[in-house]
Amino acid sequence: MALLTLAAPAFANHPEERLDEVMAERESAFEPTGLDRLPALDIQTADRELDLDALEGQIVVLSFVSEACGEPCANQQALLAEVQEAIGVTPMRDMVSFVSVASPEVSPEGPDAENWVAARPQEAGDADALAASFAALSDRDSNAPMVHVIDRGGRHAGIFHGGEFGHVSMTLYINGLSNAHPHEPGMFDRVLGMFQ
Repeated sequence: MALLTLAAPAFANHPEERLDEVMAERESAFEPTGLDRLPALDIQTADRELDLDALEGQIVVLSFVSEACGEPCANQQALLAEVQEAIGVTPMRDMVSFVSVASPEVSPEGPDAENWVAARPQEAGDADALAASFAALSDRDSNAPMVHVIDRGGRHAGIFHGGEFGHVSMTLYINGLSNAHPHEPGMFDRVLGMFQ
């Protein structure tokens, strides 16, 4: 918490419109995307089906864990647990949902928290196909696992690559999104949405 308190003033001088730019300058693992259209995400928890529409109004921190990923995914999930813990002691905890989509053969581990969801793909198979559809949103040539951050308006805001990013950086980025006005999709995206 002390790190968050000390680091927050660094972002205080930057308007919310520059949040992605500022984070990209400070965190090499971060890639801003700013995309209004997302791939379909048909997943299920132990007791219900879930899609991104069900999490509307939330900042969604989305990650994928497959058996083939191994240690890189384990490191990334450990970092996400630190981010979730930092957010869990702030008013942001009710605005953020962490979603880890795992292959059937993987037992997803994560904090025992109301804002963390363990999910599996609805279709038979593993999480690799879903992960690949979201990885296609990146302009980087990387095989590292990705964490996708979706803002409250449903915009794919950015990607944190691998398991080496600073958990404080991600926490500050989520804090910036929580204080920003929710993104409104443009007319073209709303019309396209009617046909999906």
